[in-house]
Amino acid sequence: MTRWLIFPMAGLSERFTRAGFTVPKYMLPAHGRSLFRHAVEGFLPHAGAMRMLFIARDIAETPAFIAAECAAMGLTNFEVHVLAAPTRGQAETVALGLDGRATADDGALIFNIDTFRPRWQPPACSLDAVDGYLEVFEGEGKNWSFVGPRDPVTRTVARTTEKDPISNLCSTGLYYFRRVGDFREAFGIAAEGGVQSWSAGELYVAPLYNRLIAQGRDIRYEIIRRDEVVFCGTPDEYRDYLAVAR
Repeated sequence: MTRWLIFPMAGLSERFTRAGFTVPKYMLPAHGRSLFRHAVEGFLPHAGAMRMLFIARDIAETPAFIAAECAAMGLTNFEVHVLAAPTRGQAETVALGLDGRATADDGALIFNIDTFRPRWQPPACSLDAVDGYLEVFEGEGKNWSFVGPRDPVTRTVARTTEKDPISNLCSTGLYYFRRVGDFREAFGIAAEGGVQSWSAGELYVAPLYNRLIAQGRDIRYEIIRRDEVVFCGTPDEYRDYLAVAR
C-alpha cells in the first residue's frame, strides 16, 4: 500500500494572468524560493513515508521545472503526471493523476500548490483508523471549503460544502482519503451527475466527503491556527506574502 501526497497544479491562474504575471504562479519567487518549493517543503520531513505526485499541464516547461526543484530539495520519491487538457476542477485533476497509478487500497493526501503549511504534522486521529480528514482553521468569508461538525469533541464531520459557509471551519486545502477507491467512487458519482450537481460549477474535492459520510464512514477534521497556514492563491495574497519580513 502506497500513501500518495498529491499536489494538483492544473489551475489556469486567470487572476494572475489578468494581473500581468507571465509565468504560472507556482514558479513565482518569494523570499529566495519559488512558491512551489514553499508548498512542498512543509512536507519534506514526511517525504520518506509518502510518494509525491505532481499533476500539471505542459506549459512553461513545467515538467522540467518540477524535476529541477525536486532535485534541489533532494527529493527522489516523486512522479509527475502531465495532463493533456484543462480539467473540470481539482477533483478531476486528482482522479486523472491517480488513474493507472494508485490502487484502490492506497491512501491519498491532497494539498494545494499555492498554500504553505510549514512544519506540517499528521493529525491527532490516526491516518490508518479514519476514512478521511480535512484540515481547517477558524475563519470567515465565503471563498473556502467548509466543514459542518457532527461532534466537536471527537471532531467528526457531518457535512462539507464549497463556497457555502455552514460554519466558521474553513479548509486549508488539505484533504485525506484512507482509500483511493473511496475517492474514485465519490468522484465518479459527482462527475456523472452533471454540472448542475457540482459545487460552485466545478468538481471540488471537499464535497466528495458527503458521499462517504452518507455511508456512515468516519470523516474527521483537524483544527490549526490561522497563522499556521499561508495562502498565495491570489495576486493580493502573493504580494502580502512578499511584504512579510523574513
